[in-house]
Amino acid sequence: MTNIGIIGMGRMGITHYSIINSHQDVTITAVVDTSSLVLSLVKKYIAGIHTYSDYNDLFDNESLDAVIICTPPVLHYPIALKAAEKGIHVFCEKPFTTKKDLANELANIFDHKRLVNQVGYVNRFNDIFQSVKEYIQKGVIGEVIQFKSEMYSRTITKSEEGHTWRDSRENGGGAVFEVASHAIDLVNYLVGKPDKVTGSSMIQIYSKNVEDAVNATFLYKKGLTGTINVNWSDESYRKPTNKIEIFGSKGKILADQHGFKVFLKKELPEYQLREGWNTRYITDVFKPVPFYVRGNEFTSQLYHFIDCINDEQKTNLCSFRSATNTLEVIDAIFNDFEQNGKF
Repeated sequence: MTNIGIIGMGRMGITHYSIINSHQDVTITAVVDTSSLVLSLVKKYIAGIHTYSDYNDLFDNESLDAVIICTPPVLHYPIALKAAEKGIHVFCEKPFTTKKDLANELANIFDHKRLVNQVGYVNRFNDIFQSVKEYIQKGVIGEVIQFKSEMYSRTITKSEEGHTWRDSRENGGGAVFEVASHAIDLVNYLVGKPDKVTGSSMIQIYSKNVEDAVNATFLYKKGLTGTINVNWSDESYRKPTNKIEIFGSKGKILADQHGFKVFLKKELPEYQLREGWNTRYITDVFKPVPFYVRGNEFTSQLYHFIDCINDEQKTNLCSFRSATNTLEVIDAIFNDFEQNGKF
Protein backbone atom coordinates (compact mmCIF):
# COMPACT_ATOMS: atom_id res chain seq x y z
CA MET A 1 0.00 0.00 0.00
CA THR A 2 1.06 3.58 -0.69
CA ASN A 3 0.53 5.75 2.38
CA ILE A 4 -0.52 9.26 1.40
CA GLY A 5 -1.05 12.54 3.22
CA ILE A 6 -3.07 15.40 1.75
CA ILE A 7 -1.99 18.94 2.58
CA GLY A 8 -4.76 21.48 2.02
CA MET A 9 -8.40 20.39 2.15
CA GLY A 10 -10.03 23.09 0.07
CA ARG A 11 -11.91 22.41 -3.17
CA MET A 12 -9.00 20.68 -4.92
CA GLY A 13 -7.88 18.87 -1.78
CA ILE A 14 -11.33 17.37 -1.30
CA THR A 15 -11.50 16.46 -4.99
CA HIS A 16 -8.14 14.70 -4.87
CA TYR A 17 -9.04 13.01 -1.58
CA SER A 18 -12.18 11.46 -3.09
CA ILE A 19 -10.31 10.24 -6.17
CA ILE A 20 -7.16 8.83 -4.60
CA ASN A 21 -9.20 7.21 -1.85
CA SER A 22 -10.74 5.00 -4.55
CA HIS A 23 -7.37 3.50 -5.49
CA GLN A 24 -7.02 -0.05 -4.23
CA ASP A 25 -3.29 0.37 -3.51
CA VAL A 26 -3.58 3.62 -1.54
CA THR A 27 -4.24 4.45 2.09
CA ILE A 28 -4.82 8.07 3.10
CA THR A 29 -3.36 8.24 6.58
CA ALA A 30 -3.56 11.96 7.37
CA VAL A 31 -4.67 15.38 6.19
CA VAL A 32 -3.50 18.92 6.93
CA ASP A 33 -5.53 22.11 6.91
CA THR A 34 -5.44 25.40 8.80
CA SER A 35 -9.24 25.39 9.24
CA SER A 36 -10.37 23.94 12.56
CA LEU A 37 -13.85 23.47 11.07
CA VAL A 38 -12.49 21.35 8.22
CA LEU A 39 -10.41 19.23 10.58
CA SER A 40 -13.33 18.72 12.95
CA LEU A 41 -15.50 17.48 10.07
CA VAL A 42 -12.76 15.10 8.92
CA LYS A 43 -12.45 13.70 12.43
CA LYS A 44 -16.22 13.33 12.70
CA TYR A 45 -16.89 11.57 9.42
CA ILE A 46 -13.65 9.72 8.55
CA ALA A 47 -12.58 7.12 11.06
CA GLY A 48 -8.90 6.46 11.70
CA ILE A 49 -7.44 9.43 9.85
CA HIS A 50 -4.97 11.75 11.54
CA THR A 51 -5.40 15.51 11.28
CA TYR A 52 -2.86 18.33 11.54
CA SER A 53 -2.98 22.11 11.32
CA ASP A 54 0.75 22.36 10.50
CA TYR A 55 2.36 20.40 7.67
CA ASN A 56 5.61 20.12 9.64
CA ASP A 57 3.78 18.02 12.23
CA LEU A 58 2.56 15.74 9.44
CA PHE A 59 6.10 15.08 8.24
CA ASP A 60 7.40 14.61 11.78
CA ASN A 61 4.72 12.17 12.91
CA GLU A 62 3.56 10.18 9.87
CA SER A 63 5.21 7.40 7.89
CA LEU A 64 4.36 8.52 4.36
CA ASP A 65 5.22 7.39 0.85
CA ALA A 66 3.68 10.40 -0.89
CA VAL A 67 1.85 13.67 -0.35
CA ILE A 68 -0.66 15.62 -2.41
CA ILE A 69 -0.15 19.38 -2.02
CA CYS A 70 -3.23 21.56 -2.51
CA THR A 71 -2.32 24.71 -0.58
CA PRO A 72 -2.06 28.23 -2.01
CA PRO A 73 0.96 28.28 -4.37
CA VAL A 74 3.18 30.34 -2.07
CA LEU A 75 3.44 27.30 0.23
CA HIS A 76 4.23 24.74 -2.47
CA TYR A 77 8.00 25.21 -2.47
CA PRO A 78 8.69 24.79 1.28
CA ILE A 79 6.31 21.83 1.53
CA ALA A 80 7.80 20.06 -1.50
CA LEU A 81 11.31 20.73 -0.20
CA LYS A 82 10.40 19.20 3.17
CA ALA A 83 8.94 16.17 1.40
CA ALA A 84 12.15 15.72 -0.58
CA GLU A 85 14.21 15.84 2.61
CA LYS A 86 12.04 13.01 3.96
CA GLY A 87 12.26 10.97 0.73
CA ILE A 88 8.56 11.38 -0.04
CA HIS A 89 6.99 11.47 -3.53
CA VAL A 90 4.97 14.60 -4.39
CA PHE A 91 1.93 15.44 -6.43
CA CYS A 92 1.47 19.22 -6.37
CA GLU A 93 -1.26 21.45 -7.70
CA LYS A 94 -0.17 24.06 -10.22
CA PRO A 95 1.80 26.24 -10.25
CA PHE A 96 4.15 24.17 -8.12
CA THR A 97 6.09 27.36 -7.41
CA THR A 98 5.73 30.97 -8.55
CA LYS A 99 9.46 31.36 -9.27
CA LYS A 100 11.21 29.57 -12.14
CA ASP A 101 14.51 29.36 -10.22
CA LEU A 102 12.81 27.60 -7.29
CA ALA A 103 10.99 25.36 -9.73
CA ASN A 104 14.25 24.33 -11.38
CA GLU A 105 15.80 23.72 -7.96
CA LEU A 106 12.96 21.37 -6.96
CA ALA A 107 13.13 19.56 -10.30
CA ASN A 108 16.85 18.95 -9.79
CA ILE A 109 16.39 17.76 -6.19
CA PHE A 110 13.59 15.32 -7.00
CA ASP A 111 15.41 13.97 -10.03
CA HIS A 112 18.58 13.46 -7.98
CA LYS A 113 16.68 11.65 -5.24
CA ARG A 114 14.70 9.65 -7.82
CA LEU A 115 11.43 10.71 -6.25
CA VAL A 116 8.23 10.80 -8.28
CA ASN A 117 7.16 14.39 -8.89
CA GLN A 118 4.05 15.54 -10.70
CA VAL A 119 2.14 18.80 -11.22
CA GLY A 120 -1.61 19.05 -11.72
CA TYR A 121 -1.75 20.27 -15.31
CA VAL A 122 -4.76 18.11 -15.89
CA ASN A 123 -5.14 18.85 -19.63
CA ARG A 124 -2.28 16.45 -20.34
CA PHE A 125 -4.54 13.64 -19.14
CA ASN A 126 -7.65 14.74 -21.00
CA ASP A 127 -8.55 12.14 -23.65
CA ILE A 128 -9.39 14.80 -26.24
CA PHE A 129 -6.09 16.63 -25.91
CA GLN A 130 -4.20 13.33 -25.89
CA SER A 131 -5.92 12.44 -29.17
CA VAL A 132 -5.00 15.84 -30.60
CA LYS A 133 -1.36 15.25 -29.64
CA GLU A 134 -1.42 11.84 -31.32
CA TYR A 135 -2.80 13.38 -34.53
CA ILE A 136 -0.10 16.07 -34.50
CA GLN A 137 2.70 13.57 -33.87
CA LYS A 138 1.47 11.28 -36.66
CA GLY A 139 1.28 14.17 -39.13
CA VAL A 140 -2.48 14.05 -39.67
CA ILE A 141 -2.63 17.83 -40.22
CA GLY A 142 0.91 18.02 -41.59
CA GLU A 143 3.45 20.50 -40.31
CA VAL A 144 2.04 22.80 -37.63
CA ILE A 145 2.18 26.41 -38.81
CA GLN A 146 0.03 28.42 -36.42
CA PHE A 147 -2.03 27.97 -33.25
CA LYS A 148 -4.25 29.77 -30.77
CA SER A 149 -4.61 28.60 -27.16
CA GLU A 150 -7.44 30.04 -25.08
CA MET A 151 -8.88 29.65 -21.60
CA TYR A 152 -11.90 31.37 -20.08
CA SER A 153 -13.57 31.19 -16.69
CA ARG A 154 -15.76 33.20 -14.33
CA THR A 155 -13.28 33.02 -11.43
CA ILE A 156 -13.31 36.76 -10.64
CA THR A 157 -16.60 38.53 -11.43
CA LYS A 158 -16.69 41.38 -8.95
CA SER A 159 -14.29 43.99 -7.61
CA GLU A 160 -11.48 42.60 -5.51
CA GLU A 161 -10.05 44.57 -2.60
CA GLY A 162 -6.78 42.69 -2.39
CA HIS A 163 -7.70 40.62 0.68
CA THR A 164 -7.31 37.10 -0.78
CA TRP A 165 -4.36 35.11 -2.12
CA ARG A 166 -5.87 35.32 -5.62
CA ASP A 167 -5.18 39.07 -5.65
CA SER A 168 -1.47 38.63 -4.94
CA ARG A 169 0.93 37.43 -7.61
CA GLU A 170 3.49 36.55 -4.93
CA ASN A 171 0.95 34.10 -3.53
CA GLY A 172 0.18 32.61 -6.93
CA GLY A 173 -2.82 34.79 -7.74
CA GLY A 174 -3.71 36.49 -10.99
CA ALA A 175 -5.03 35.14 -14.27
CA VAL A 176 -1.57 34.12 -15.51
CA PHE A 177 -0.73 31.72 -12.68
CA GLU A 178 -4.28 30.56 -12.01
CA VAL A 179 -5.66 30.21 -15.56
CA ALA A 180 -3.17 31.03 -18.30
CA SER A 181 -0.74 28.45 -16.92
CA HIS A 182 -3.12 25.74 -18.20
CA ALA A 183 -3.26 27.30 -21.67
CA ILE A 184 0.54 27.68 -21.74
CA ASP A 185 1.20 24.15 -20.54
CA LEU A 186 -1.19 22.80 -23.17
CA VAL A 187 0.87 24.57 -25.83
CA ASN A 188 4.09 23.11 -24.41
CA TYR A 189 2.50 19.65 -24.39
CA LEU A 190 1.07 19.76 -27.91
CA VAL A 191 3.55 21.78 -29.98
CA GLY A 192 6.50 22.56 -27.70
CA LYS A 193 7.90 25.40 -25.65
CA PRO A 194 8.22 28.72 -27.54
CA ASP A 195 11.63 30.23 -28.18
CA LYS A 196 10.42 33.81 -27.70
CA VAL A 197 7.45 35.63 -26.17
CA THR A 198 6.35 39.01 -27.53
CA GLY A 199 3.35 41.33 -27.70
CA SER A 200 2.25 40.57 -24.13
CA SER A 201 -0.67 42.53 -22.68
CA MET A 202 -2.38 42.34 -19.30
CA ILE A 203 -5.70 43.90 -18.31
CA GLN A 204 -7.26 44.52 -14.91
CA ILE A 205 -11.05 44.16 -14.98
CA TYR A 206 -12.01 43.58 -11.34
CA SER A 207 -8.77 42.80 -9.52
CA LYS A 208 -6.83 45.49 -7.71
CA ASN A 209 -3.31 44.08 -7.78
CA VAL A 210 -3.20 41.41 -10.51
CA GLU A 211 -4.25 40.87 -14.11
CA ASP A 212 -7.66 39.46 -15.08
CA ALA A 213 -6.89 38.93 -18.78
CA VAL A 214 -3.69 38.26 -20.69
CA ASN A 215 -2.64 37.94 -24.32
CA ALA A 216 0.75 37.01 -25.75
CA THR A 217 2.37 35.85 -28.97
CA PHE A 218 4.71 32.85 -29.05
CA LEU A 219 7.48 32.60 -31.64
CA TYR A 220 9.53 29.53 -32.63
CA LYS A 221 12.85 29.35 -34.46
CA LYS A 222 11.39 26.79 -36.86
CA GLY A 223 8.83 29.37 -38.05
CA LEU A 224 5.79 28.29 -36.04
CA THR A 225 3.82 31.08 -34.36
CA GLY A 226 0.92 31.14 -31.92
CA THR A 227 -1.05 33.19 -29.44
CA ILE A 228 -2.66 32.74 -26.06
CA ASN A 229 -5.83 34.55 -25.04
CA VAL A 230 -7.01 34.16 -21.45
CA ASN A 231 -9.72 35.82 -19.33
CA TRP A 232 -10.80 34.67 -15.86
CA SER A 233 -13.56 37.31 -15.62
CA ASP A 234 -15.72 36.08 -18.49
CA GLU A 235 -19.21 35.45 -17.11
CA SER A 236 -20.40 33.87 -20.36
CA TYR A 237 -18.63 30.64 -19.30
CA ARG A 238 -20.23 28.50 -16.61
CA LYS A 239 -17.12 26.34 -16.13
CA PRO A 240 -13.44 26.88 -16.92
CA THR A 241 -12.93 26.09 -20.60
CA ASN A 242 -9.74 25.38 -22.54
CA LYS A 243 -9.75 25.77 -26.30
CA ILE A 244 -7.01 25.29 -28.85
CA GLU A 245 -6.94 25.85 -32.61
CA ILE A 246 -4.05 24.38 -34.59
CA PHE A 247 -3.48 25.11 -38.28
CA GLY A 248 -1.24 22.79 -40.28
CA SER A 249 -0.06 22.29 -43.84
CA LYS A 250 -2.60 19.50 -44.43
CA GLY A 251 -5.49 20.60 -42.25
CA LYS A 252 -6.73 22.09 -39.02
CA ILE A 253 -7.86 21.02 -35.54
CA LEU A 254 -10.31 22.80 -33.24
CA ALA A 255 -10.52 21.28 -29.75
CA ASP A 256 -11.74 21.79 -26.21
CA GLN A 257 -12.06 19.41 -23.25
CA HIS A 258 -15.22 17.83 -24.65
CA GLY A 259 -14.51 17.24 -28.32
CA PHE A 260 -12.57 18.21 -31.42
CA LYS A 261 -13.07 18.89 -35.11
CA VAL A 262 -10.53 18.05 -37.80
CA PHE A 263 -10.52 19.66 -41.25
CA LEU A 264 -8.48 17.80 -43.86
CA LYS A 265 -7.56 18.65 -47.44
CA LYS A 266 -7.47 14.93 -48.28
CA GLU A 267 -9.11 11.93 -46.67
CA LEU A 268 -7.11 9.59 -44.41
CA PRO A 269 -8.89 6.22 -44.42
CA GLU A 270 -6.40 4.76 -41.92
CA TYR A 271 -7.73 7.23 -39.33
CA GLN A 272 -11.33 7.06 -40.59
CA LEU A 273 -11.11 10.74 -41.49
CA ARG A 274 -12.74 12.06 -44.65
CA GLU A 275 -11.89 15.13 -46.69
CA GLY A 276 -13.39 18.23 -45.06
CA TRP A 277 -14.67 18.39 -41.50
CA ASN A 278 -14.64 15.44 -39.08
CA THR A 279 -15.99 15.53 -35.51
CA ARG A 280 -14.95 13.48 -32.48
CA TYR A 281 -16.56 13.74 -29.06
CA ILE A 282 -15.13 12.79 -25.67
CA THR A 283 -17.39 9.72 -25.70
CA ASP A 284 -15.65 8.55 -28.88
CA VAL A 285 -12.14 8.57 -27.43
CA PHE A 286 -12.37 8.47 -23.64
CA LYS A 287 -10.63 5.78 -21.61
CA PRO A 288 -12.80 4.57 -18.69
CA VAL A 289 -11.60 5.29 -15.15
CA PRO A 290 -12.53 3.49 -11.91
CA PHE A 291 -13.87 6.62 -10.21
CA TYR A 292 -15.31 9.75 -11.84
CA VAL A 293 -15.12 13.27 -10.40
CA ARG A 294 -15.22 16.40 -12.60
CA GLY A 295 -13.75 14.53 -15.57
CA ASN A 296 -11.83 11.37 -16.42
CA GLU A 297 -8.61 13.37 -16.53
CA PHE A 298 -8.66 14.16 -12.80
CA THR A 299 -8.70 10.46 -11.97
CA SER A 300 -6.21 9.59 -14.71
CA GLN A 301 -3.59 12.03 -13.43
CA LEU A 302 -3.68 10.74 -9.85
CA TYR A 303 -3.71 7.08 -10.88
CA HIS A 304 -0.75 7.89 -13.15
CA PHE A 305 1.05 9.33 -10.11
CA ILE A 306 0.57 6.04 -8.23
CA ASP A 307 1.62 4.04 -11.30
CA CYS A 308 4.88 6.01 -11.43
CA ILE A 309 5.52 5.26 -7.73
CA ASN A 310 4.91 1.55 -8.28
CA ASP A 311 6.88 1.34 -11.54
CA GLU A 312 10.25 3.10 -11.44
CA GLN A 313 10.64 2.68 -15.21
CA LYS A 314 7.50 4.65 -16.00
CA THR A 315 8.03 8.23 -17.22
CA ASN A 316 5.85 10.85 -15.58
CA LEU A 317 3.68 12.72 -18.04
CA CYS A 318 3.70 16.00 -16.09
CA SER A 319 6.87 16.22 -14.02
CA PHE A 320 8.39 19.16 -12.16
CA ARG A 321 10.78 19.48 -15.11
CA SER A 322 8.01 19.97 -17.68
CA ALA A 323 6.15 22.30 -15.30
CA THR A 324 9.34 24.38 -14.99
CA ASN A 325 9.13 24.96 -18.74
CA THR A 326 5.66 26.41 -18.23
CA LEU A 327 6.94 28.71 -15.49
CA GLU A 328 9.75 29.89 -17.75
CA VAL A 329 7.18 30.91 -20.37
CA ILE A 330 5.13 32.67 -17.68
CA ASP A 331 8.24 34.53 -16.57
CA ALA A 332 8.89 35.55 -20.17
CA ILE A 333 5.35 36.96 -20.44
CA PHE A 334 5.78 39.02 -17.27
CA ASN A 335 9.17 40.33 -18.45
CA ASP A 336 7.92 41.15 -21.94
CA PHE A 337 4.96 43.07 -20.53
CA GLU A 338 7.14 45.04 -18.13
CA GLN A 339 9.64 45.94 -20.85
CA ASN A 340 7.39 46.41 -23.87
CA GLY A 341 3.73 46.26 -22.90
CA LYS A 342 3.34 49.45 -20.89
CA PHE A 343 2.80 52.96 -22.29
